[in-house]
Amino acid sequence: MSAITLCDVAPRDGLQNRAESVEPAVRAELVDRLAATGLSRIEAVSFVSTSRVPQMAGAEEVVARITSRVGVTVAGLVLNERGYDRLVASGLREVHFSFAVSESFNRRNQGASVEESLVAVQSIIGRAREDGISSTVTLSTAFGCPFEGKVDPGRVTDIAARVVDAGPDEVLLADTIGVAVPRQVRALVAEVAILGIPVGVHLHNTRNTGYANALAALSAGATLLDASLGGIGGCPFAPRATGNIATEDLVYLLQREGIETGVDLDALIGVAVWLEGVLGVELEGQVYRAGPFPPLP
Repeated sequence: MSAITLCDVAPRDGLQNRAESVEPAVRAELVDRLAATGLSRIEAVSFVSTSRVPQMAGAEEVVARITSRVGVTVAGLVLNERGYDRLVASGLREVHFSFAVSESFNRRNQGASVEESLVAVQSIIGRAREDGISSTVTLSTAFGCPFEGKVDPGRVTDIAARVVDAGPDEVLLADTIGVAVPRQVRALVAEVAILGIPVGVHLHNTRNTGYANALAALSAGATLLDASLGGIGGCPFAPRATGNIATEDLVYLLQREGIETGVDLDALIGVAVWLEGVLGVELEGQVYRAGPFPPLP
């Protein structure tokens, strides 16, 4: 199996759906604490309109407060070229661009048609290449849309092919509302992998299939898995969508399967406990409450 990269999205996807906003200094501390566990990639911020997602206000301050660490890539999410301009100015060296393959969701989430988002992503990928910035494109609602229902896998692969032609470093398939099952994940990941680009998945655990889907994705050739500390997260524009798969639960599963992650599980659990205290609520993840096995001496 190829090397696996885990990207923790808690500072961005994890916090964007909460009723209360977390101060930039605390969000930066979360990034630093995650980086100290051995995670090699963290999605720290999104450069989006604060009127639409107020929880992501102060992205530039978050980035400025993050401690640079060798071997750790900090990324930011953008939805358009204005967001990309802000990312470049912040000094980040990896851009994540996300758009939905279903028309209804994309118009609600991005305020644009799918075709308009394709034009934007092609431009941003080109600019990122010229700027020496890594680019990852996430195709959301790849397995189902809250407004349109089932999504044709052929539509997803056709859109993925157009994205790949633009030359990003990676493509992710997102189960935005947590409806996928392993059979679907294996098939779609395999189809996109044929395009000759590293493929990953961004999984939500709404119907408790997220971890099975992660293993299915790996078996089909995925090399990148998104997850969120404590299982926090969700999309403000996706009704009833719950959090991502929990990073510490995923690390426990992968380690027990003999798949090396490079992450210190005990340290990761410690960060989840800290985050529970920050947010003042019990998190969705299970391993941070149950502990690793065998238990520590």
